[in-house]
Amino acid sequence: MSGFPKLVPAFTTHIVLDAPIAVGSVSKGAPLTIAPFASPSPNSYLRSEANYPIKVDAVFAHGSDFIRQDPSGKHLRLDVNSILKDESGAVISYKYSGIITVTPAIGAVLGGAADAKSTDFGNVGDSAFSARAWMHVPERVDGVEQGFGLIVHVVTHVLFETGSDELRALEQKIYVASGRFVVEAGQPTVVEYKISEVTA
Repeated sequence: MSGFPKLVPAFTTHIVLDAPIAVGSVSKGAPLTIAPFASPSPNSYLRSEANYPIKVDAVFAHGSDFIRQDPSGKHLRLDVNSILKDESGAVISYKYSGIITVTPAIGAVLGGAADAKSTDFGNVGDSAFSARAWMHVPERVDGVEQGFGLIVHVVTHVLFETGSDELRALEQKIYVASGRFVVEAGQPTVVEYKISEVTA
């Protein structure tokens, strides 16, 4: 259909997460949990897709995801601030905001449940773990059990900033991403994002 924007594959990120830290219910009213990046780690990186003209091969030097839960318990709001160091020596500020549609499967991943499994981009199966337990929120609100559906969507808006002349074009683009969780036995949880440039 004409007039709609197009997506150009740009980058893939892998972010290795440390154990989440529960802050609890804050003055804004929502439970806050912080998921720090396990950095520096060679397995936490951002790399350009082969055909994308802006070339980046960078590792995360620092970062955290500030996660707030909606009152309904059905969505998590993501607010990430982090720093990348490119192989060229350039430093890149990498930020994103996004929404996770919560399911028991996502709760299993975030809670480190033994039966947690990797999720696909945009569609996952079921699990018995409640995301409310991970967020340290009671299972019942006003006496009503809080349930979740079977689909999860992890969608974000990505913002880059850098002082590098060679990578300055990152600041003139609009990027969006779709994410998933990668779970492997004996390994920390990884968040993988496929980032695309939005074009007219």
